[in-house]
Amino acid sequence: MNVLDLGDIHLHWREDGDPHGAPVVFANSLGTDLRMWDRLIPHLPRGLRLIRYDKRGHGLSACPPAPYSMGALVRDAERLLDALEIRDCVFVGLSVGGLIAQGLAVKRLDQVRAMVLSNTAAKIGTAQMWADRVAAIRQGGLEAIADVTMERWFSRRFRETPDVKLYRAMLTRQPAEGYCGVCAAISGTDFLTPTSALTLPTLAIAGAEDGATPPDMVRETAELIRGARFHLIRGAGHLPCVEKPQEYAAVLTEFLTAIGHV
Repeated sequence: MNVLDLGDIHLHWREDGDPHGAPVVFANSLGTDLRMWDRLIPHLPRGLRLIRYDKRGHGLSACPPAPYSMGALVRDAERLLDALEIRDCVFVGLSVGGLIAQGLAVKRLDQVRAMVLSNTAAKIGTAQMWADRVAAIRQGGLEAIADVTMERWFSRRFRETPDVKLYRAMLTRQPAEGYCGVCAAISGTDFLTPTSALTLPTLAIAGAEDGATPPDMVRETAELIRGARFHLIRGAGHLPCVEKPQEYAAVLTEFLTAIGHV
C-alpha cells in the first residue's frame, strides 16, 4: 500500500501498469474507495501508468472532521499529482471525481491534458438535498441510506446479483464523517461557468439507468465543453465501470487512442 503524507492529511493511493507509461488518474465516487475501479483495470491497454487514490474521508485516506470544500478535494488531487511528478495525465473522474476533474483542469492544465467525466455534472443536486442526506446519516449512519443508494448506483439486473452486497458493504464501511464531509463539498459546488471555458479533450460517459446523475445531466455538462464526446452505456447505473467494465474500458481506450495517449 502507498501512503502520501501531505502534512495536514495523508492519502492512500495505488499504481498499476507501467510506471514509465502515459499517466491515467482515476477519482472515484462518493461512498466508494479505489477498489471501485478493480473490474476495469485489467481491461485497459498495457503500457499505461494507472493511478487511483482514496479521496479524503474515504477508504484508507485520512478522515478530517466535516465539512470539506471542493477546493480541498481538488487541492488533494493536485498535491498527489505533484508528489508523483505527473504531468499531462488523462484524469478520469466519476461522480464527485468528475467534479474534482473539472476543478483540477481549470486550475492546472499542466497536470491534465484530457479528462473523462463519468456519471457526473458541473453541478450535482441541491443544497437542500445534500442537507437532508447528511441529516439522515447523522441520525442513522450510512446504513440508513444504503438501500436507496444501491438503487441509484446499479441497474435492477445488477441489484439481483450477489455482487451488489460487496458494494453495499463498501458504502457502509466508509467513515460517516468523511461521507458527510464530501456531501458538503458537492453541495457547495457549481462549475457551470468555469467548465464552459474549458477546451481540453473530454469524454463524457453516462449510464442509462443512473439514478444519481441521469444521462441528460451528463450530456448537458458535456455540451458545455467544445468538442466533448458523449457515450451512453446501456444496462448500467451510476457505476458503469463496475457493471460494464469491458464496454467502459473499450470506450476509454478508444478515447485514449484518439488523443494519442496510448
